[in-house]
Amino acid sequence: MSLIALLTDFGTQDAYVGVMKGVMAGICPDAQFVDLTHVIEPQNVRQGAFVLMTAFSYFPKGTVFLVVVDPGVGSQRRAIAARAGDYYFIAPDNGVLSYVLRRYPYAVVNELTSAA
Repeated sequence: MSLIALLTDFGTQDAYVGVMKGVMAGICPDAQFVDLTHVIEPQNVRQGAFVLMTAFSYFPKGTVFLVVVDPGVGSQRRAIAARAGDYYFIAPDNGVLSYVLRRYPYAVVNELTSAA
């Protein structure tokens, strides 16, 4: 079973987090989702990077962190996937992974592209 930890600036006052989880559950029904936080200040990439850096190592090895904190949501910003140590990260290419990647200078980072 995969563990996917979610870190966003979506807030909790509407359905966005639930919709995101519903879509992911449809794609990966055996995954377990953990809400790290959804109350990062809107578009505050630095705060998101700090929270991620201080929290990720408390999770089991192999955890996937999906990070959505981005002033450019809906833009042409690239999405990236990184493996740092025994953890995986999916995020916009906007610096939100910068603190984690500084800790793991030999991390593997790839651009995500759509086959559609």
